Amino acid sequence: MGAYYDEIEIEDMAWDEAKGVYHYPCPCGDRFEITRRQLADCEDIATCPSCSLIIRVIFDPLDFEDEPDEDEDESQSDEGDSGSDENRFEDAMEKLSLTSEGD
Repeated sequence: MGAYYDEIEIEDMAWDEAKGVYHYPCPCGDRFEITRRQLADCEDIATCPSCSLIIRVIFDPLDFEDEPDEDEDESQSDEGDSGSDENRFEDAMEKLSLTSEGD
């Protein structure tokens, strides 16, 4: 890889829960970004989406080794959705009352 703009320790970066990335201010006014999945894959380059600068992130890969794969995240969210649908179905069945037409 070419020259890094800087080397930054992960502790100096901020975690953005909404975007799911660590970020650090870039001199262009935007932010360098790197995901936990990238860190778990031992990728240490954070990029700026607005310019060509990159930084090297200093971190301990062992801190991110338990990060689930993106495929696992999707399957778990799918399973969670079906479980909630099943719960809604069971709740609806409990509330359902049947009456005969002759009553």
